[in-house]
Amino acid sequence: MSGSTLSSSRRSRRRTISAVAVLAAAAVTAAFALMLDDSNNHNETAGEPAVVTESTVPAPADESLLALARRDPSDPLALGRADAPVVMIEYSDFQCPFCGRFARETKPELLRSYVNKGVLRIEWRNFPVFGEESEQAALAGWAAGRQKKFWEFHDVAYSKPRERNAGDFSAEKLITMAREAGITDIERFRADMASDQARNAMQKDQEEGYSLGVTSTPAFLVNGRPILGAQPTATFEEAVETAAKAAGR
Repeated sequence: MSGSTLSSSRRSRRRTISAVAVLAAAAVTAAFALMLDDSNNHNETAGEPAVVTESTVPAPADESLLALARRDPSDPLALGRADAPVVMIEYSDFQCPFCGRFARETKPELLRSYVNKGVLRIEWRNFPVFGEESEQAALAGWAAGRQKKFWEFHDVAYSKPRERNAGDFSAEKLITMAREAGITDIERFRADMASDQARNAMQKDQEEGYSLGVTSTPAFLVNGRPILGAQPTATFEEAVETAAKAAGR
């Protein structure tokens, strides 16, 4: 094969891959949009679970959507094996009451049934949508991760319902949560929380979510299948088991 022919073939392949990625992202955006429309039709408030029906669940995701899973073994904002057959990406806000419901009621079940058995990996994405306190909480979570205490901070932050934008996630309260989560180097925590690196990481997560059409929390991708809202635990179990079966597990 000549050099010019090979170069042309590579360009064509890159164009094909790019087109597939755009179409796949558009499919997920449309799926989230359908669920959001359904939510609005039922006069639900921001973050309230939308009803997921057969018509809103897309076909299994292609490789470009599966590639959204970072699978970084050193990611402190992830739980489970990096090579788990199923990855659930979670876009959440620490002030979102329905994110808190998922954290308290569903996540423990998923840990016991799937994460601890090597079937599921959960990857957190900071997606603050409720203003400054949400952003500060996201930065605090990232800073906690720098000391390998993200999930401890996560559990403290979601341990009980908290009033939104009423000071529950003020700088002082976040320091208290950090101490409760077992973070010992508070000065480092403060510095990490205020760093450009923390804000850039948060913005990267936000941009990823917005590119998929996420506008409310919580929102999830289970091997590319979108789920919006704190659905019943059975919804997530079905999604994980379906994805695991498709992956040959």
